[in-house]
Amino acid sequence: MAGVSTQDNGDGDPRRAIELLWGVPAPPRRGPKPKLTTADVVRAAVALADADGIDAVTIRRVAEQLGVSPMAIYTYVPGRAELLDLMIDHAHGELPAPRPGLGWRAALTAIAEHQWALFHRHPWLLQVTTSRSALGPHSFAKYEHELAAVEGIGLDDVEMDAVVSLVTGLVRTTARSSVDQARLVRVSGMTDAQWWERAAPVLAGIPAADAAHYPLSSRVGTAAGQAHNAAENPAHAFRFGLARVLDGIETLVSERQR
Repeated sequence: MAGVSTQDNGDGDPRRAIELLWGVPAPPRRGPKPKLTTADVVRAAVALADADGIDAVTIRRVAEQLGVSPMAIYTYVPGRAELLDLMIDHAHGELPAPRPGLGWRAALTAIAEHQWALFHRHPWLLQVTTSRSALGPHSFAKYEHELAAVEGIGLDDVEMDAVVSLVTGLVRTTARSSVDQARLVRVSGMTDAQWWERAAPVLAGIPAADAAHYPLSSRVGTAAGQAHNAAENPAHAFRFGLARVLDGIETLVSERQR
């Protein structure tokens, strides 16, 4: 991920974005037949974001990737905000439905693991806001599969939505830490272990930072660092946190059943 800025994609034309997402044809235009399709533009934008980060996705850069003029891109999308909506939905199309017959806990685990992998394939997804994304068919299918995992287990509709938000929020938060950690390694040229090898002697030489002053921090931090060979392990936090979240949901479901 080349940059870490957050991109807002809710300021475009929602009507046109939804029409594009669902394949509603635009009014016919005079002139030669278009050389590209909207899908070509979206794939080029996703490839650009995967390689250089979401900041690199501009109409001009996408046009360069496709060998056309920037004005030609506006034949397919009205602007960058709508293009981001299309990119998000395109990425969500990579998420498979959980295998039939899984229990709710296994289904939610599979959903979370697939989303964790998706964020690592497309780190730019962590840089775009999704609260106002114009929902396309793949994003609808994503939500449908998430809700289907907890359908009929004793939760009401609002609780089902809250459970889905809790799980997907955990995935997003821990995936962001994981992607940021990998970016720091690339930028600095040092692993966490190498960084601490350089920092620890300096810290040890400061009397005020002695372990006697911070006994819990010293003990727990040392144990965690030795276990993970790093200051933090986002993958461990993801799976540990997911298991605890599912434990809590299971307790709620069991109480309802009683």
